[in-house]
Amino acid sequence: MKPFLFIGTRAEDAAADSEYAAVLRCSGLDERDVRRVRLERDALGPVELGDWSGVILGGGPFNVSDPEESKSAAQRRAEGELHELAVRAVEVDFPFLGACYGVGVLGTLRNGIVDRTYAEPISSRLITLTAEGRADPLLGTMPPAFDAFLGHKEAVRRLPDGAVLLASSADCPVHAFRIGQHVYATQFHPELDIDGLVLRIDTYRHHGYFDPPEADALMAMARSSHVEHPPRMLARFVELFSC
Repeated sequence: MKPFLFIGTRAEDAAADSEYAAVLRCSGLDERDVRRVRLERDALGPVELGDWSGVILGGGPFNVSDPEESKSAAQRRAEGELHELAVRAVEVDFPFLGACYGVGVLGTLRNGIVDRTYAEPISSRLITLTAEGRADPLLGTMPPAFDAFLGHKEAVRRLPDGAVLLASSADCPVHAFRIGQHVYATQFHPELDIDGLVLRIDTYRHHGYFDPPEADALMAMARSSHVEHPPRMLARFVELFSC
């Protein structure tokens, strides 16, 4: 089997390592089956798509809608490298799954618009599949409606031309979409479990997602939630596209 390429953008070691471990656990992949790149730290370098089974992009604090003057050199480099990779993946319909930050990367292609209109706080929300989502090979293995962990400052306001809407929440119209047959983005986090979300709440309490005094209440919310279905997306992605 060709390996999968996992791209992370989290600068905080504990959160970055937790996300990577969750991706391995949920997908069923072993470390030998994955090449990990921490894009906030290292250049992506040349990516020959034919060498890989697929690409998985994690989330992180970067937002494409951040004011340009506020973006660090690492963020601008990461955005440029991911844009180039996403364009190539879409052109050849190469398997690509971007969680959360993937919406910013893929949602700005083909006249799509990503902005702060449909932000959602850190929470567990009900995600509802569209008819196309229920029929989709990747998302269609999940229930028509399921709870998922999320928390995002930006979201898709207008889908890229030709993109297929797969899932929504009550407050965010675009929670998952597909471009072509193999390129996916989700606004929710398929890899997140309770421990992972508690760690991120602690890690990002001063990153503007919530008022810092709310951290304990958000952790309690996470611990009382029942999120079970989203992780199967990662295993299904590997099942569909391993080659």
